Amino acid sequence: MKKYRPILLAVGIGLIVLVIYPVYKWVFAPSVRIESGDTYDLYIPTGVDYTYVGETLLRDKVITRPEGFQRVSRQMNYPRHVHPGRYILRDGMSNRELVQLLRSGQQTPIQFTFVKARLPEDFALHVAERFEMSKTELMYTFNNEAFLREFGLTPKTILGIMIPNTYEMYWSKDKTSPEEFVRRMYKEYRTFWNDRREAQRAQLGLTRQEVMTIASIVEEETNRNDEKARVAGVYLNRIRKRMKLDADPTVKFAVGDFTIKRVLNVHLEIDSPYNTYKYAGVPPGPICTASIPSIDAVLANERHEFYYFCANPDGSGYHQFSKNLTEHLNYARGYHQFLDSNNIR
Repeated sequence: MKKYRPILLAVGIGLIVLVIYPVYKWVFAPSVRIESGDTYDLYIPTGVDYTYVGETLLRDKVITRPEGFQRVSRQMNYPRHVHPGRYILRDGMSNRELVQLLRSGQQTPIQFTFVKARLPEDFALHVAERFEMSKTELMYTFNNEAFLREFGLTPKTILGIMIPNTYEMYWSKDKTSPEEFVRRMYKEYRTFWNDRREAQRAQLGLTRQEVMTIASIVEEETNRNDEKARVAGVYLNRIRKRMKLDADPTVKFAVGDFTIKRVLNVHLEIDSPYNTYKYAGVPPGPICTASIPSIDAVLANERHEFYYFCANPDGSGYHQFSKNLTEHLNYARGYHQFLDSNNIR
């Protein structure tokens, strides 16, 4: 019997290898292969099953052993625990590690950045392109007056809480629904209004939304951050004197044509609360999402005696400022000649 022991041992080891190796290969061996880099972003939509997940990974050539993924998924009961979201897969992950991550529902947030939008529709489209929600769903929320009342907002002021910045948020609808998106933006908006900004706002005698609306006008008037405080000072001087704002960007907003190069008399006749040549006071809401430099320019505006400004015809993007109408009309004449010479109508 002793002489057969080595043979039996070899057979036993062989049987163990035959049983264990497939398990190792399917469960523990590296299965995720990412040719384009070290990681792969997997987006799992709401409502899909694990078959969709497997087909996606196979289509993008992320898994090398689909039969192993299927076996491990069933063994770990993944078909009953498919969670939507964004998951970062690492090169060399085993099927067990892969399924464990997906089954856990511990998704990775995205970095959501926005800079400027002129209309809620434009902003909603930008958001819909980054999250698992549609433009239609978000616009419904933006126009839901009962919901917005919770934050003291209206459809006209909703853009006023959107502070252009980069935010870490979850992609899936279960984590970031349209309503949750608004709540998050409102939370960030409240954080933005720190004690310093609140003190500056109170000193101006303006509401937060009035500050945001004036800042949106400043945003549209100039791209030069070092000039924004001076432009803001002009509008605040007009408000103090109870003058109409006479802001060209608000007229373009009222007309709905942001390509207008020259605001003409026909544009000034439009009957809209955003036409600040016709109606006094601050418009009912912002005409775009105002950048932080524009908001701070209003809060820390330059104190001066200018009541007018006109684009400088030197092409610098800066403006010429005037204390009286006569001086302003002289500057405006020069700018109109510049427009005429360049055939800008």
